[in-house]
Amino acid sequence: MKKITDETGTFLAEYASLLWGSGATCTRIEKNIGRMAHALNLDADIEIMPGHVQVVLPDGSVIVRKTRKCGISFDINAKLSRLSWELADGKIGFIEAQRMFRHIARTRPTNAREVLVLTSLANASFCRLFGGDIVAMLIVFVATLAGYRLKQVMLYDGRDVRLTFLCSAFFSATISAGGHVFGWGTTPEIALGTSVLYLIPGVPYINAISDIIGRHYLCALSRFMDACVLTCCLSAGLCIGMFILGLNWF
Repeated sequence: MKKITDETGTFLAEYASLLWGSGATCTRIEKNIGRMAHALNLDADIEIMPGHVQVVLPDGSVIVRKTRKCGISFDINAKLSRLSWELADGKIGFIEAQRMFRHIARTRPTNAREVLVLTSLANASFCRLFGGDIVAMLIVFVATLAGYRLKQVMLYDGRDVRLTFLCSAFFSATISAGGHVFGWGTTPEIALGTSVLYLIPGVPYINAISDIIGRHYLCALSRFMDACVLTCCLSAGLCIGMFILGLNWF
């Protein structure tokens, strides 16, 4: 019986670890784990920390897993939530849930080229939303295309994410400043300001607020500080680009 309990607890801990890494809030993790634990007739408690998750079993044993650094993935997030519901509704058993979890954990990220092009189009749309003209939109598209590609390459090579944000913002800002330098278009300042919007860590900010509402203050502070640091890095990259090109600050 203890072996079965430990196996179930390990599954729940690894599930929570992956769900955290894919960008889920603490409230969602608690609900999904509680739903599956109830379906498995297991009275288990979960403790969520910024760097690890703990599952406390009825016999007092604790299973600890480090949170996975897999990057925010709405695809993995949705699949894991679907898995929890299928297990809770009795559509699958524990063995099948384990098999599905291993399959989800091996989910490949969305095609890098597709994400690159869509991100560039989205950022160009933001430029238009803030009043940029067609020339500014084209500048932002090219700047985002170059900056986001640099981000992909640096992250793939294992570079520090903070350095990656700084370099990507500098790259995009330098390219988008061409509107000012060469007098392209009528809204070059909007092109420059919106060229780094793709780097804003929106999901961590939103998750931090959600964790505060759910009274997960340590996790909320951790997510919020990470997001603030990344925001400072992209701001530094933008400012460095403006300084080197001699653009007026105000």
